[in-house]
Amino acid sequence: MGIGVEENWDHLCKGSSGVGPITLFDADGFRTKIAAEVKGFNPEDFMDKKSVRRVDRFIHFAIAAARMALDHSDLEIGKTNPERVGTYIGTGLGGLQSLEYFHTVLQEKGPQKISPFFIPMLIGNMAPGQISIMFGTKGPNLSVSTACAAGSHAIGESYKLIQAGLADVMICGGSEAVITPLALGGFCAMRAISERNDEPEKASRPFEKNRDGFVMGEGSGTVILESLEHAQNRGARIRAELIGYGLGSDAYHMTAPAPQGEGAGRCMKLALESADLAPEMVDYVNAHGTSTDLNDLSESQAIHSVFGSHAKTMPVSSTKSMTGHLLGAAGGVEAIFSVLTLEREVIPPTINYEEPDPEIALDVVPNKARNARVNVIMSNSFGFGGTNACLIFKRWDD
Repeated sequence: MGIGVEENWDHLCKGSSGVGPITLFDADGFRTKIAAEVKGFNPEDFMDKKSVRRVDRFIHFAIAAARMALDHSDLEIGKTNPERVGTYIGTGLGGLQSLEYFHTVLQEKGPQKISPFFIPMLIGNMAPGQISIMFGTKGPNLSVSTACAAGSHAIGESYKLIQAGLADVMICGGSEAVITPLALGGFCAMRAISERNDEPEKASRPFEKNRDGFVMGEGSGTVILESLEHAQNRGARIRAELIGYGLGSDAYHMTAPAPQGEGAGRCMKLALESADLAPEMVDYVNAHGTSTDLNDLSESQAIHSVFGSHAKTMPVSSTKSMTGHLLGAAGGVEAIFSVLTLEREVIPPTINYEEPDPEIALDVVPNKARNARVNVIMSNSFGFGGTNACLIFKRWDD
């Protein structure tokens, strides 16, 4: 929906859709011809031309997000101990764009034409690796590949590293850039993505009765996570507090969620326990809300099982209705949206909500952003393989 916090937040509050026809390649032969592409992005705004050529698009996004996060935080690596600053970035598929390109090079021109930078372009851990090299962080340098939960896992595991005393600061989040022919073809074969090609801006419709699949998205979201002592000592502007983290597995199916949302519900309960919160203390849930039949239903069931009667009135919206599904980057972007909701007292809507699903009884903040002061937010991320992550953010009060 844009580059940077303000442009994205503005579109989010207006209920704008970032979905449109695919322009990155010719999608005429595919059932689905739409996606939520990043628009107007120039990687040379964030890194030099030589570096741009040597890394994949998902790394371009990761570096851009890290640079913007560092700028927002006023964190200067050189003025702190770089050995206590780490990087943790999640990605679902890594450099798939480079893999497809160099496979074509191999077939058409032979192995001698494969770039020596191909492998570093491809592997997921080069996102945190390149951030570390560029900004001089010498602490933990890690990547996680847990499908659509990767961004949230990266933030949650960074939280644990700081709690364990292994770092003072973590640059953490997720990055993804897999709007490619192979990925699109794979998701089309699964019949997992929307085929509403004639109305792309209405294709992503989480929790709505006529949803027909998710919409592929791309991008990156990164936060600066610090120990309280480190943030206060440097006079940082503290935007929110991360107080809870849950994770777990469905142990059920490769792609389908566990019946009744059992795994997702257990993950939410673990996050509440880690935050020492009663369910009714959560004011808003930024849902995983992918716009697929099974995932939306199971998440709704999980929310009702965890929150009981509170689930009937608690706002639960899906920003994926506007951004599409950023896969491994979703948790990072949605963490930022959660923090902004706390700061700016506006709950983003679930757009394209036209006909309620009788099986999903949630206040999805339909179609229009809502002014509301919230103190505690839960952000959900669930991935293929039954992997689940849940983060809880709290309004900062010094």
